[in-house]
Amino acid sequence: MTASEIISELKNKKYRPVYLLTGEEPYYIDQVTEYIISNVLTPEEKAFNQTVFYGKDTDSVTVITAARRFPMMAENQLIVVREAQQMKDIDTLAVYAEHPLKSTILVINFKYSTYDKRKKLFKVVQKSGGAILESSRLYENKIPDWITSWLKSRNSSIEPSAAMMLVEYLGTDLGKIANELEKLILSLPENDRRITPLIIERNIGISKDYNNFELQKALGQKNILKANRIINYFEKNPKQNPFSLTIVSLFSYFSKIFTLHLIKDKSGKNLASALKINPYFVSEYQLAAKKYDARRTAIIISWLREYDMRSKGFGNSSASDGDLLKELVYKILH
Repeated sequence: MTASEIISELKNKKYRPVYLLTGEEPYYIDQVTEYIISNVLTPEEKAFNQTVFYGKDTDSVTVITAARRFPMMAENQLIVVREAQQMKDIDTLAVYAEHPLKSTILVINFKYSTYDKRKKLFKVVQKSGGAILESSRLYENKIPDWITSWLKSRNSSIEPSAAMMLVEYLGTDLGKIANELEKLILSLPENDRRITPLIIERNIGISKDYNNFELQKALGQKNILKANRIINYFEKNPKQNPFSLTIVSLFSYFSKIFTLHLIKDKSGKNLASALKINPYFVSEYQLAAKKYDARRTAIIISWLREYDMRSKGFGNSSASDGDLLKELVYKILH
């Protein structure tokens, strides 16, 4: 089941006896858990009927004993096991899951990895009418669409370039991204619910003009003046713009340009799919491919590997990250 399907059931007061929430992406696991904790029991019922365990501090016998109790002055009791991946005997919970009490709701949080489907607990939860959420981590190229969808559900929107800025700055941590989006929504006027690069700059502190996304664009256009302005800004603000992240960003960018040269069907729709980018940015990659042929792009990719190693001390004894970036960008442009 998806997180939205589980929450939809909960809103309709349909409760499963066991919820096994597992996966590398903690955002949806936390989302479902917090919804259950906030909505299944009333504040008065929680005092006697809600118990929260932590995996490293408990064992399956303790959890099963609690789950087999009957609720006091309520229809249900709630048992939550947080960080269940730290339980040494977690699969023993299958003993309870085979014959769960209808009045108990057991929530098992198994985060940062996926619970082994071959193990008994997984199979028993499936057969006994429980709910299983598999929360997979999203690849970076999927995050902009996730941001757009998340905002749409809250009657807001975002410009594609602004979404890319957030991904460049925040990475793939959905929880972190959602927190920043919540702040941005609060800053939007009622008559314009669209997030722009300027709004991000004002509220989060990411420069709309000086970031890795804008550096990519400048290099793709061979805009020497703009590229030099950006790398000079990076040199003055190294904490906000670490060299290592810039290298990763440029490696991804030029790898896509190289891939573009190898694609036979160069229609916009096919390129967006093959390069795993928003169709909005296809024209930018097409322009960059005209500036850098396949041979030149391959050479640039080899330079990126070289300068990544130099920034880590291999074959470099004195040059700063700022000096390395200036040298690298000069080579790319000239």
